[in-house]
Amino acid sequence: MKNKILEKLHEFAYFIWLVLLIFIAVFVTYFYDSNKKNQIYFLQKTFDNVYLKKTINTLTSSFKPRYIEINYEVQKGDNFENIIEKFDLPSLEKEKFLKTLKKQKEIKSIKQNQQVYFKIDRKNNNKIIKFKINISKKKDVIFLRDLGLNKFSSKIIEKNLTKLLIFKEGVIENSLYNTAIKLGIKPNTIIEFARLYGFQVDFQRDIWKGDSFQIIYEQFENEDGSLIENGDIIFSNLNTQGNDLNLYKFELGKNEIDYFDENGKSMKKTLMKTPINGARLSSPFGKRKHPILGFTKMHTGTDFAAPTGTPIMASGDGIVTRAQWCGGGGNCVKIKHNSVYQTIYAHMSKFGRGIKKGVRVKQGQIIGYVGSTGLSTGPHLHYEVIENGRKINSQKLKLPSGRTLKGKMRNKFEINKIKIDVLKSELIAGIN
Repeated sequence: MKNKILEKLHEFAYFIWLVLLIFIAVFVTYFYDSNKKNQIYFLQKTFDNVYLKKTINTLTSSFKPRYIEINYEVQKGDNFENIIEKFDLPSLEKEKFLKTLKKQKEIKSIKQNQQVYFKIDRKNNNKIIKFKINISKKKDVIFLRDLGLNKFSSKIIEKNLTKLLIFKEGVIENSLYNTAIKLGIKPNTIIEFARLYGFQVDFQRDIWKGDSFQIIYEQFENEDGSLIENGDIIFSNLNTQGNDLNLYKFELGKNEIDYFDENGKSMKKTLMKTPINGARLSSPFGKRKHPILGFTKMHTGTDFAAPTGTPIMASGDGIVTRAQWCGGGGNCVKIKHNSVYQTIYAHMSKFGRGIKKGVRVKQGQIIGYVGSTGLSTGPHLHYEVIENGRKINSQKLKLPSGRTLKGKMRNKFEINKIKIDVLKSELIAGIN
């Protein structure tokens, strides 16, 4: 009996073992087959992707142009070093570009909005084969690569500009600036117009609604008719309260021009009456209650209220003796004009381009912009005139006029004046 039981147990164990072996065999076979399929699928997919990418690259490569052309506009703070670093070029190419520029005397500096053009050979290891730099609105310098000698040659290209003479006239509604802008006159020309009359006219107090002006100025256009820049003012007239103030451009010598009235007298004086246009006299020279400190004290300058960012001009030729933070005056500039006169401009939002101590400035040059820095309740210019070390009222300052033409120079001026008057008549007739 015992032996039969043991036999049955062995048979059952054998059966269990056999079932287990069959299960393992089936599982391994299935897993291998499935994994094999996955491996084949994975390999097939990889092959397809590689082949697809290779095919796409081949096709797109055939459509890509050999040469890449880049027109780059210089941004604030740019220099040639960081410009060339923006492009994917070999290090040797970048070095060659910078070395080539150093040899070109025409290129002394780089300015914001200046144009730089590159032509790159994509199939020749990304080599620069041509680049062009805009020196001025009338002139470009072009660099061409000699691939045999592996160096650049350069040449100056003068743009084929057409000079036009433009005549505009208008009746002042609220301000000279706004009226001129509506007529399509560019801001630079308006500022120059105001500068010419700034020696004699206070544009805040002397200009009334209904006053009028006329102007003839040069305009340079490219071959496609696009405006490149405005040139000199040839003639201007400002009629205030029925009184005409005519000014004529006259060449005194090579590269020296000035503007004279009908009697051959220059409008130019040592200092301009006001160093800012479109401003309101907000606080005159004299004793006043300080708006921030609260007590009465001497106000040793003249305040002109104007929007933040309004340009401030040097009221005369001179040397900048200070361009820094001045405590209560905020950002300020001080200019020494001669042994007698100095001027101070305070509360600026920022200084003009290149304005720093020791720099020589010209009358009418922008030295800063209106702000409200320091002890200030709002955007305005605080302007001071110092005469022989003493601060004086700039609005009551009497300054001698510029030169008066005489002799042969006066005769030349009279002939020039007649030509301009005839030109004005022709331009007016052409409009009508």
